[in-house]
Amino acid sequence: MTIEAFIGQALSGISVGMVLFLIAAGLSIIFGTLKVLNLAHGTIYMVGGFLCYILTSKLAHIPGAFWWALLFAPIAVALIGGVIEVLLLRRIYSQEMLYQYILTFALILILGDTCKFFFGVGYQTVSVPWPVNGNIALWGLSFPTYNLFLIGCGIVVFLGLSALMRYTSLGSIVRAVTHNRETANALGINVPRVYTGVFMLGSYLAGLAGTLMPPMSVVALGSDMAVIIECFIIVVIGGLGSLPGAFLGAIILGLLNAFGIYIIPKLALAFPFMLMIVILIIRPWGLLGKPE
Repeated sequence: MTIEAFIGQALSGISVGMVLFLIAAGLSIIFGTLKVLNLAHGTIYMVGGFLCYILTSKLAHIPGAFWWALLFAPIAVALIGGVIEVLLLRRIYSQEMLYQYILTFALILILGDTCKFFFGVGYQTVSVPWPVNGNIALWGLSFPTYNLFLIGCGIVVFLGLSALMRYTSLGSIVRAVTHNRETANALGINVPRVYTGVFMLGSYLAGLAGTLMPPMSVVALGSDMAVIIECFIIVVIGGLGSLPGAFLGAIILGLLNAFGIYIIPKLALAFPFMLMIVILIIRPWGLLGKPE
């Protein structure tokens, strides 16, 4: 493998990993605060992808249609997440985790059939928007500008979420509720409102990833299942509930997929699961997670 090919594979893997990080970060934040393992998180991501497609189609006559979709589609997904939390999840927080699994699995079926009803079963595509279309010369190779844009988005979101959780009063409230919800409630914090806000934030991140992915892939039914499996691998590798862990895990998984396909294509799908098994054996709480 030449240096140019190595750099190209690495950047390609990291760009996909940054999209997966957005989804995994939402999943990790929701679990860390609400203690809900949302199986439907990948389906929420898929809803974002379909909203991106329909908005870019309907607004095709408007300059910058994709950027308008990037603005409004994640917000719409966040609102859907807020409705799900208020009407459904809020009623089962005190129940056994099995009820959460059943409810969120039912959401996979409901949201999936809703997308099938409105958008059909075909594969939909979204054009790469200006000014991030085309390629850029980088270290002797021609690399898609949009992939570099995805890497930048992932880094900006990671830094923004880290700053939000560490240096703002809102982040302090979320950390207080995460640490001890009963004490936070006794101190006057509106815990249900915090739960709704956190679930909407996690849904927004999934919707953002779903909006960013179509220009480099396709929008189709079933994409949610592959994504949620990869996100579970990421949070296991990095540590469930750890934002830096999700970022590190996404980079590792992206690189593993990129170089696995290049080196041993027949075993590429197995590499992430093999790594997850090794992590579970050696460090069950993840690379940057904390043992319970």
